[in-house]
Amino acid sequence: MIKKQMLAGFVGACAVMAAPFALADISVGVNVSATGPAASLGIPEKNTIALLPTTIAGQKINYIVLDDASDTTTAVKNVRKFVAEDKVDVIIGSTITPNSLAMIDVAADAETPMISMAAGAKIVDPANPKVKWIFKTPQNDVQMSTAIVEHMTNAGVKTVAFIGFADAYGEGWFNEFSKIAEARKLHVVANERYNRSDTSVTGQVLKVMAAKPDAVLVAGSGTPAALPQKVLKEKGYAGKFYQTHGVANKDFIRVCGKDCEGTFLPAGPVLVAAQLPDSNPIKKVALDYTTRYEKVQGAGSTSTFGAHAWDAGLLLQNAVPVALKKAKPGSKEFRAALRDALEGLKNVTVSHGIVNMSAQDHLGFDQRARVMVVIENGAWKLLK
Repeated sequence: MIKKQMLAGFVGACAVMAAPFALADISVGVNVSATGPAASLGIPEKNTIALLPTTIAGQKINYIVLDDASDTTTAVKNVRKFVAEDKVDVIIGSTITPNSLAMIDVAADAETPMISMAAGAKIVDPANPKVKWIFKTPQNDVQMSTAIVEHMTNAGVKTVAFIGFADAYGEGWFNEFSKIAEARKLHVVANERYNRSDTSVTGQVLKVMAAKPDAVLVAGSGTPAALPQKVLKEKGYAGKFYQTHGVANKDFIRVCGKDCEGTFLPAGPVLVAAQLPDSNPIKKVALDYTTRYEKVQGAGSTSTFGAHAWDAGLLLQNAVPVALKKAKPGSKEFRAALRDALEGLKNVTVSHGIVNMSAQDHLGFDQRARVMVVIENGAWKLLK
């Protein structure tokens, strides 16, 4: 009996000694804008997180999902909770550019890698040393601006009016679009702004119409981007309409209705996955996401925004196995190894493009990550 008790005690002691060396779960803090003005973007992202794998390379993954309500202050509060209380290994979010920019300092100071689902190029601007820890999945506004300018000039547009959000998204778009437009001899004749929560843009629209542009570019995202276009249509504007990839979801078409017919915009290939040629290397991955998402959410429910979350998951599926070879989850060393693994990703096909990261490029997309589409009969149509 004494020998059995001694043996049991020895086994128990070994278990206690071994416990600290067991691999901890990988914790992923996810911050989305599932309510507020950006809800039509954040909801499909939140829905997509539920589709991500719960194990990678045999390691359990825990997703901690918080809603920032499209509010910058709340986004910062959420990311502080992730790093201080939840001790997450990586952060996904936020949905929109202003919130993502506000989260950078907290993530970087905690030396925790962050994968943004917002488009602004400033989020991964290498001029800011803190973006060493920051990555993102949406195409930069400069990439999409180039596509719009090319389409405009090919369509004979000579003058264009700009109306965008009065925040980092609108500012980023104007800066990039105006530079490219000037280089291509496309004259920007108006520059107007409005807030995401505004219910009237009559004053801005009247100024746009007074400039008599051949085309109007609305630089907004989600359903609030429909407002200027609807008012312009109501006032009789008959020129061409362009939107950004920030409206590539079904809710925008629902809210804008007949007023968006004929609108041109750049988008990630996933938006028109079924229309891509079989030779397109992105088609298979894009269709896989579309099939999985619509099986749960219903036919036609796919948006590029949910796919941004899916692509964040794909980046982690490729980076986590590399990081696990160097350190254990829950440690500073693992976070650093995961950051390094993300930066080292090469030729990773995601639903929006093919990723080749580097120290100077924490997005990693080339021209294969964009297509031009037109809204026709209430649906997205790929322009050949």
